[in-house]
Amino acid sequence: MAEVAVYGAWASPLSKRVEIALKLKGVKFDVIEEDMSNPSRWLQNYNPILKNVPVLIHEGDPVVDPNVIFEYIDETWKVNPIFPQNPKDRAKARFWIKFIDEKCVPAVMAACWGRQMVQQMATQDAFNCLKALDDELSGKKFFGGNNVGAVDIAAIFIALWLGVIEEINGVKLLKPEKFPLLARWVNDILSCSIIQESLPPRDQLISYHRTHNPNSFPPGPGNAPMMNAPFPFPPR
Repeated sequence: MAEVAVYGAWASPLSKRVEIALKLKGVKFDVIEEDMSNPSRWLQNYNPILKNVPVLIHEGDPVVDPNVIFEYIDETWKVNPIFPQNPKDRAKARFWIKFIDEKCVPAVMAACWGRQMVQQMATQDAFNCLKALDDELSGKKFFGGNNVGAVDIAAIFIALWLGVIEEINGVKLLKPEKFPLLARWVNDILSCSIIQESLPPRDQLISYHRTHNPNSFPPGPGNAPMMNAPFPFPPR
């Protein structure tokens, strides 16, 4: 195994966060693909409490939880910082990552895959979340400013996975006329070469999730389907 390795799952946006962060830092690493329906003994040993991905292995020691890994990467490899250096801006970035994980993704998933009554209530919540992200992009190319930063990487679910579940379920939440800055950001972020080479092909995601459609949204922040794909989706 290389000095740096990532236990991940090809369809998990949380795993892809870690891979993108490492690539932006120029860190060489191996990816160990996990079948989350049958986690390997190695994954269970490295992450015995959660038994999920991603797990970063650095010099033989595991680091778990995607956002903990995020900050570990930024603090360990100083080149090309992904978090702002100013403490106030860094705190703001942490807030937006938490907002995406705990508010935006659950609302989007409930709006697309929840039961009918849940969908009706969640759609407005999803619109409010997307509007907040759209407003945050005012005057900026990326959430990180002129360069891709931590919030952009955390929002990769919005850039790719949201479009996948919209197509599968025949809904449209991210409407360009309603959220023009966010729609433009999606095009910009998916045009970045490092992002492109890190993400799974869209058609493969669509094919996979057509056969693993959960049809209902598990309650509780962080338990959203597709965040820790493949199915079944373990908690964060």
